[in-house]
Amino acid sequence: MSNLVWFRNDLRVYDNPALFQAMSKGPCIAVYFITDDQWDDHGLSQIKRQLIVEHLKLLEQSLAVLNVPLIVIDGRSFSHSTKLLLEMCNQHEISAVYFNHEYGVNEKRQTTNVELDLKVRNINSHGFNEQCIITPGSIKNGQGESYKVFSAFKRKWYSDFVEQARPLYTKPKAQSSSLTSAVSNLECLKDYDLSIPLQEHWLFNESQIHDYLTEFAYSQVDRYHLERDIPSLNSTSRLSTHLALGVITTRQCLQAILETKLNSNTYSLDLLHEGAQCWVNELIWRDFYRHILVAFPRISKGKAFKQETEKLPWKSNNQDFLNWCQGLTGIPIIDAAMRQLNQTGWMHNRLRMVTAMYLTKHLHIDWRLGEQYFYSKLADADLASNNGGWQWSASTGVDAVPYFRIFNPYRQAERFDPNGDFVRKYVKELNSIKGKAIHKPDKALAIELNYPMMTVDLKIEADKTKSYFKALKQ
Repeated sequence: MSNLVWFRNDLRVYDNPALFQAMSKGPCIAVYFITDDQWDDHGLSQIKRQLIVEHLKLLEQSLAVLNVPLIVIDGRSFSHSTKLLLEMCNQHEISAVYFNHEYGVNEKRQTTNVELDLKVRNINSHGFNEQCIITPGSIKNGQGESYKVFSAFKRKWYSDFVEQARPLYTKPKAQSSSLTSAVSNLECLKDYDLSIPLQEHWLFNESQIHDYLTEFAYSQVDRYHLERDIPSLNSTSRLSTHLALGVITTRQCLQAILETKLNSNTYSLDLLHEGAQCWVNELIWRDFYRHILVAFPRISKGKAFKQETEKLPWKSNNQDFLNWCQGLTGIPIIDAAMRQLNQTGWMHNRLRMVTAMYLTKHLHIDWRLGEQYFYSKLADADLASNNGGWQWSASTGVDAVPYFRIFNPYRQAERFDPNGDFVRKYVKELNSIKGKAIHKPDKALAIELNYPMMTVDLKIEADKTKSYFKALKQ
């Protein structure tokens, strides 16, 4: 009898609770299901699909060192892959299935179905939290309810951290190669060579990613709070893609900060330098959005967190939306950000907020369209973080500041890209314009350079947004 490790969004051997626990209990084999139908339904980006394939190849190599064969199966959908998982249990005489939890509605439903079907067959199942530093549902306010505001959640997270933070798992010891007759099989991956340009550091193996993280913690994080909002600088960790793939965990990220900045096993996070604390806050945001996803499952179903905002007069797909998608709005900072997304599969976080607010609060286009477009393009496509960010920007989500928070894209550009270095990189038709004048080119010059003119009055449209939200209260 063997154990089966069911890999999902956790393509690594370090800090993998399911793999560690399974290997501690006996011989193991591993499985991963390619679910193209489900990816299509969710609108998953092609670039992330390609990265999943590439990291499955790296995972296979890492598991081979542990003498654990990885079998990759074309599972098509969640329901079909559940059936195939049960067949695999029978074929390999599996006594227990180990997996790490997913928190979307469809993923949780699949988990429940697998657990029920295994129980009928007298096969044990063991699920673990690994996506969050503190397990979703375990942080409650005084009324026993989930927190709905980040600042309050963060204070409770800090106070509960020592007691509730999940353990950090080491890499398991290799099992005897003679314990299982299963053989690795990555045959179905041969059909997934999409020839998509991929940034080099996205393809780091686990050891390289750990080195990359350590270097960031040592040399860059101290200035994170000062430079993280400047898109022309390489001042963020760029680890969001690895986190979204499950190649590294927020728990590992936090540990790297503790070890490099506190030089001890202390968990006194308040002792961290401002830059490190600022970066840790971003890890806590990832936890928070997953806690929200679990506590309010409607978020997984395309519904607003603030349910009254469903009555807002959102516009649907139109020419303004298409121009926004293509980076042809006539606002250089917006267009540069959208072109960065379309060309690279990634966008700087400050610009994610700026572009989202412009779409929702100046163009009044449904935030769900923007959320779906980002998800269809991002290498770090992640349901909880993407949805949380979009609803925060649209004021339909957990943002404690009301609807009147509206970023002016010109002021954002002048503040965070003062010389136009970022804009110049992606809006190449404006390259000849020197200094900050690039952010608002003269009409005649824009026509000469074949750059579209903005047709939106930002103040008028922002006032409309405020009036729409005020009307909800009446």
